Amino acid sequence: MAMTTDSLAVRLVNHFLSVKPLANLARQQARKMMIQRAESVGVQWTKQVEILRQRAWKIELALVENAHLDYPEYYLKPFHAYTQGNLCWDAALEVEVAAHAAHARIWPQAGAQGDAKLRASYHAALEAQLPAVPHCILDIGCSVGMSTMALQSAFPSAAVTGLDLSPYFLAVAAYRAKDLPIRWLHRPAESTDLPPESFDLVNACLLFHELPKAASRQILQESYRLLQPGGYLAIMDMNPHSDIYKKMPAYILTLLKSTEPYLDEYFSLDLEDAMVDAGFTKPSMTCNTPRHRILIARRN
Repeated sequence: MAMTTDSLAVRLVNHFLSVKPLANLARQQARKMMIQRAESVGVQWTKQVEILRQRAWKIELALVENAHLDYPEYYLKPFHAYTQGNLCWDAALEVEVAAHAAHARIWPQAGAQGDAKLRASYHAALEAQLPAVPHCILDIGCSVGMSTMALQSAFPSAAVTGLDLSPYFLAVAAYRAKDLPIRWLHRPAESTDLPPESFDLVNACLLFHELPKAASRQILQESYRLLQPGGYLAIMDMNPHSDIYKKMPAYILTLLKSTEPYLDEYFSLDLEDAMVDAGFTKPSMTCNTPRHRILIARRN
């Protein structure tokens, strides 16, 4: 069974986080813990972020930002210990070091290489299950492009597009990938305004746990529309069935949920059934880490 959202521990955590000062305190503590973890495994969080802060980002931002975009309401909430959520430079400049910190303890002794090992395990599953090398890839919720650049490396002959709602994330992505032929789009994944049947692979890494159910279903439907017949949707995300989440201590669960406002909705969504409801075949499921899973489904 997946981690239930009506257990006593979850109800107590939700009550705690409903008090704004306590929620803010939890977010601050979660951020402090992430920085300490990063530094402890050799990721120089403070130094790396300071280097990025010294750049003038106006040019990169202007190149990617869609000034007329109307943000969905769910995206305007605090995320990941940032009051402005993903719509700020602090969030964008700290994504990469935060990912290295968050994935440092997936495997014993992985340390700073945990993130790279996580992505490698995902690409190995993709390459094993896709019947052919994809030619046109859309990476939705691409953030600062870590997943997008990894896809371009894994499939160097493919035309790769990264799409995200944060122009700050995309500005950092465009800078980090300036020597790669990746296209960056500032658009919502649930309404991309891209032509139908434009891609043979739609990719979503660590996206769905940050979405309310309604947005998840809309994105699945949009992904189906964007895929060519026989194309594939591939999702890598937290595994609600993992014992790690079911047995997580209340204190750690509080810190986690303080930074992930839609975690209850994700854990209560049957994502596999939702993919089928959107028109996909029943997805294969691979547990690529003790706390992550990969779902791959084909468009009929």
